Amino acid sequence: MHIHNLSETPSILNSFISELRDKNLQKDSMRFRRNIERIGEILGYELSKSLNFEAHQIETPLGVSHTVLHKKDIVLCSILRAGVPLHNGLLNYFDAAENAFISAYRQHKHNPESFEIVVEYLACPSLENKTLILADPMLATGQSMVATFEALKPFGVPKEIHLVSVIGAQKGVDYVAEEFGENSHLWIAAIDQTLNNKGYIIPGLGDAGDLAFGNKLQQ
Repeated sequence: MHIHNLSETPSILNSFISELRDKNLQKDSMRFRRNIERIGEILGYELSKSLNFEAHQIETPLGVSHTVLHKKDIVLCSILRAGVPLHNGLLNYFDAAENAFISAYRQHKHNPESFEIVVEYLACPSLENKTLILADPMLATGQSMVATFEALKPFGVPKEIHLVSVIGAQKGVDYVAEEFGENSHLWIAAIDQTLNNKGYIIPGLGDAGDLAFGNKLQQ
């Protein structure tokens, strides 16, 4: 897997990540969602540089402009519900993309320190020979990304796979790198080194879904 860690080069992205992590600023859920969206825009821009482009002619009122444009073969797939702001940021740049949504969540049965990933809802167009962008803001263990991709397999074989995350743990990054193989890409804004015993990223930022949309009832 080709790993593109944008935090390796200092940029304005650092400000958005810092605000996401700040427990005082996290009280403003609108600001939290907007920062994830802005990070999605930055990641999408960087990702766009690796896409396939083809020559086009654009007629202006005064002549013809020659340019290259990316092929409109993208499917954006986000993991609900935390992935919605990240999806919106990517969609701001890839506005002609098809869209897919999937619910994948941790189900704790008997031991709070162990869980399995449950997929319940999925809406997806054909992925055959298309560019799949799979977005989930938190890449902790990597199990959600892998489970989601397994659920998408009946919809076709994409020609390219790009994973997009805001913050990841090194363990999760290593896991998806092994599972997705060398012909895939990971675009990520920051990588932390540690997971706690419940599989949350340390220092991370907490539960992105709750911070974006409010606390959920536990079942």
